[in-house]
Amino acid sequence: MEYDVVLIGSGFGSLSAAALLARQGLRVCVLEQAKYPGGCASSYKRKGYWFETGATTLVGLDQNMPLRYLLDKTGIQIKAQKLELPMQVHLPSGQMLTRYRNLEAWLAEAERVFGKYNQRPFWQHCFKVSQQVWQASLQQRSFPISNTKDLILSVCRARPGQLALLPAAFRTMEDVLRKYDLLQNKPFLDFVNEQLLITAQNHIHEVNELFGATALCYTLYSNYYVPGGLINLVKPVEAYITENNGEIKYGQQVESVKKTGRMYWIKTNNQTFQSKYVISGIPLNNTLQLFKNERLKSKLGKYILPSEKLNGAFTMGLVLKLKQPPAVLHHQVHVPEGLPLIGSKSFFISFSDPNDTLRAPAGQMVASISTHVPDPENLRIEQKYILEDAILTALCKAGLIDLKSILVKHSATPGAWNFWTHRAYGAVGGYPQYKQIKPWQMKDARLDHDGAYICGDSTYPGQGIPGVCLSGIIAVEKLLQDHF
Repeated sequence: MEYDVVLIGSGFGSLSAAALLARQGLRVCVLEQAKYPGGCASSYKRKGYWFETGATTLVGLDQNMPLRYLLDKTGIQIKAQKLELPMQVHLPSGQMLTRYRNLEAWLAEAERVFGKYNQRPFWQHCFKVSQQVWQASLQQRSFPISNTKDLILSVCRARPGQLALLPAAFRTMEDVLRKYDLLQNKPFLDFVNEQLLITAQNHIHEVNELFGATALCYTLYSNYYVPGGLINLVKPVEAYITENNGEIKYGQQVESVKKTGRMYWIKTNNQTFQSKYVISGIPLNNTLQLFKNERLKSKLGKYILPSEKLNGAFTMGLVLKLKQPPAVLHHQVHVPEGLPLIGSKSFFISFSDPNDTLRAPAGQMVASISTHVPDPENLRIEQKYILEDAILTALCKAGLIDLKSILVKHSATPGAWNFWTHRAYGAVGGYPQYKQIKPWQMKDARLDHDGAYICGDSTYPGQGIPGVCLSGIIAVEKLLQDHF
């Protein structure tokens, strides 16, 4: 079977790239080992209920953001409900903090909880940086630079505001907090660290200002809920691809990729596909195992992060009898003493909309819970009931659930993630931010500089639906730039 482009994996980066390539009239084929599309930005059905696979929040639909770009270019339409209140945070003090979308409302809330000293200038600065980052990210679709044409295009697309962002790549969020004299405010410091962990996968001393300010401000942009789960974000993209002469084939676990002459040969567990070009949408760690090319592995090895620098996830799914619907669907719960077995100091819980009968029958709702597991290859969770009990106890203490309301409960460790998704070590959330890795040092979309490309959460710009969507946009930009 011969195609113009074969894409490995149906994560949202791959699907974004496939849709944009299909729009160009290229014949694309997406190979997915599972039975549902979307990777970590999707949903799965269990015991008649729809649970979120990984991501539970949707942003990126505002102007100058990647998902808006994708939908505008293709005409794809999705059904999504804007959330008035994006998230609430349950702090160690017992206080509940509401992450308002409106900047002034959020500033008042931050000052109420953490004190007025320098909260306003800190958040105004972060929001301004985040706006500049999003605008620059779509203007600079040849970034990171990896050949002369990238450089020429980047210079042509450069704007004065983009150059002003450059120093922020060399500053950490710790530096920014020091500038505003906020390092002494321990409750605020703990809050920022746990917020960064769910958005940038690391803490203030490692996350640079560009990514950190943008990560902290995601609740200041439009946040959405997708009825039926994020599978219904993915399905319209899947439909667009197939309606435009593309194919998505499930149950196809890619085992090797080899180039012979001008064609790539992609071998799966039961078929072999040919294509002029290939885009991998799976993590770098997995991608390099597919290419039987020692020179490529040697060249790209510097980009690979080992398990001790990655995070896995412990996840839980609950079905609850609906008593009093939560006013806010997304919550972060701080656990200052750390969760047993893994030491994580917070976890995230997302409830389904009480009126969403696509995910659970009337009178019931679904909850998806996740928390970080460091070094997932080596941190084994043998007695996961201990972790389950600690999370449920914290949820009850926060007033978010009643144990008597639980109808269904299940959980998964990084080992289960590895088994079901085949992601190396069961690592999720992409590569964490590290201060020694500047944005231009992240892996760009060109894999072998010969026709193979890569997108997804382990390449620039990183995790989250907007991030992986942007990585797919950039992969398409560079493929077309190189060969058409």
